[in-house]
Amino acid sequence: MHNAAFAKLGIKAAYTAHQVKDATEIVRTIRQCGIRGASVTIPFKETVMPLLDDADADAIAIGAVNTIVNRRGRLTGHNTDAPGMIHDLEEWIDISGKTFIVLGAGGAARAAVFALIRAGGTSVVVNRNPERAEAMAGRFDCRWAQATEIGRLKADCLINTIPLGMFPETDRTPLPKRELARFPRVMDMIYNPVRTRLLREAEAAGCAVRSGVGMFIHQGAEQFRLWTGMEPPLECMRQAVLERLKKNDGN
Repeated sequence: MHNAAFAKLGIKAAYTAHQVKDATEIVRTIRQCGIRGASVTIPFKETVMPLLDDADADAIAIGAVNTIVNRRGRLTGHNTDAPGMIHDLEEWIDISGKTFIVLGAGGAARAAVFALIRAGGTSVVVNRNPERAEAMAGRFDCRWAQATEIGRLKADCLINTIPLGMFPETDRTPLPKRELARFPRVMDMIYNPVRTRLLREAEAAGCAVRSGVGMFIHQGAEQFRLWTGMEPPLECMRQAVLERLKKNDGN
């Protein structure tokens, strides 16, 4: 996605993947190699924050970073998951006045709850660990429930932020299919595969469904703006993502 955008705009840059063992290694590599920017994914979105020189107001409020910008050796953390989700979700549902169940209590869940509340929605945090759910709900002043209580909850939309069902473990799902019919809409932040088991079972239960592809592209576009100061070629980025996912599906 980012390499396609660089090529489209004639920017001499490359985006590559690096697997690291801890957040300290991320920051050390960026500093030593003079890397201009980086994406941060699970499980480092929260642990990398105190290692940076600064973070923007939204990232601080969320308590998680998914983007690092290196300006003359000073590393600043940002969170593009929140605006990325809102850009995509608003194409599908009017957020204001609606109730959303957010599955999970990690960095992606924090971004989702923060963004939904800012857009006028009501969030309910649901997690199997009650301490984590309560702590996150307290941070954003919203309701919470244990995963075992989901059968008693109602909402306009359920949003999954848990990586269960992500490639290559595509047979897994964060929620039993018997619980899905109560939710008119189900969104899965997972984008690989495009149609997770959760979404397939939700659609079979009569729910409207949305994959994480759109959010992924929009959050990437926000990253591109932060790194380059340029307007991202959104359709070029979208096409690159869809082509790669199609290859991953073997089609």
